[in-house]
Amino acid sequence: MTKDITLDHVSVSFGDYTAVDDAHLTIAGGEFFSFLGPSGCGKTTLLRCISGFQEPSWGEVRIGGKNMAGVGPNKRPTALIFQNLALFPLMSVADNIAFPLEVRGIDRKARRKRADELLELIALPGQGDKKVGELSGGQKQRVAIARALAVEPDILLLDEPLSALDLKLRQHMRRELRAIQQQVGLTFIYITHDQGEALTMSDRVAVMSRGKVEQVADPRTVYDQPASSFVASFVGENNALPGKVLESGDGRMVIDIGLAAPVTVAAGKGRGRKLKVGEACHVFVRPESVAINGDGDINRFNATVIREEFEGQVRHLIVKSGETELRVTQVGYGNGASGTGASVAMSFAPELAVPLPIGHLASA
Repeated sequence: MTKDITLDHVSVSFGDYTAVDDAHLTIAGGEFFSFLGPSGCGKTTLLRCISGFQEPSWGEVRIGGKNMAGVGPNKRPTALIFQNLALFPLMSVADNIAFPLEVRGIDRKARRKRADELLELIALPGQGDKKVGELSGGQKQRVAIARALAVEPDILLLDEPLSALDLKLRQHMRRELRAIQQQVGLTFIYITHDQGEALTMSDRVAVMSRGKVEQVADPRTVYDQPASSFVASFVGENNALPGKVLESGDGRMVIDIGLAAPVTVAAGKGRGRKLKVGEACHVFVRPESVAINGDGDINRFNATVIREEFEGQVRHLIVKSGETELRVTQVGYGNGASGTGASVAMSFAPELAVPLPIGHLASA
């Protein structure tokens, strides 16, 4: 039975610098859990606390209910895959996989048997006698996973393992990692700054900023109902429109965001329910939520296209209405909106806008 991992008000400081500030959450056994955030937000420090390479300054790390204070990395039920993989180039693939078993004194025949079993698991059967240098980047990634699984850990820790791969291979390896995790049933704790990785693979995601855990939820909730301005601006693309609450009640808010008329948004998503009349806020509207020349009567406004960005399957229009700029995304050519300089009518549904208190935004 896999073990739960609890971070009980964990903080880590280095002198006057606080790398992790009061992280408090539980990761369920068998879960694919990701820490998502920009560089320097504290996610790798938390991973080091779980693995035993870093002791918390305050708080506790518990695995299976047991406090891990003073328990070294080699005594914990964890295995860590580093960003650079750290495979041994002069060893065969099988010997790389079996190396942790050799350290533990397992005989050669048993080591090879286990290596061959793991090669089957990672879809590289019969590749054990190859040298690491003969493998592709994705194959090396799978060998690193197999080596970590050789000692049968309860928890696999992965520190941005796909960051050095090209886009197509990263997308392929996302599916591979998720499939392996579901097959072996272990807890995977994944560190990434890539939203696509976190949203695609994870059961739940913890979004971090400046050492703090801003939100813990399943990927869809994080995307659709961000709990803070940082989460809304970091996860996916979003238009962050500064405004002021004019009215509030009956599950709706009326907010002035600088358009010709105030907009109506649904209250109750994220922390919008805490906004008061007269309070400054941000209204977040995702680019794909804005309709061009649609039939919507609510939150309808006219705008001018000031720039177009073509990305093949989608195109982005940057439009301006008064002093307010928005980014709008269309699949293909949408419904025929013209290019730069064109006047367009736009609208968005109240339930697709998220009002949140003013807070720090993710940097571009």
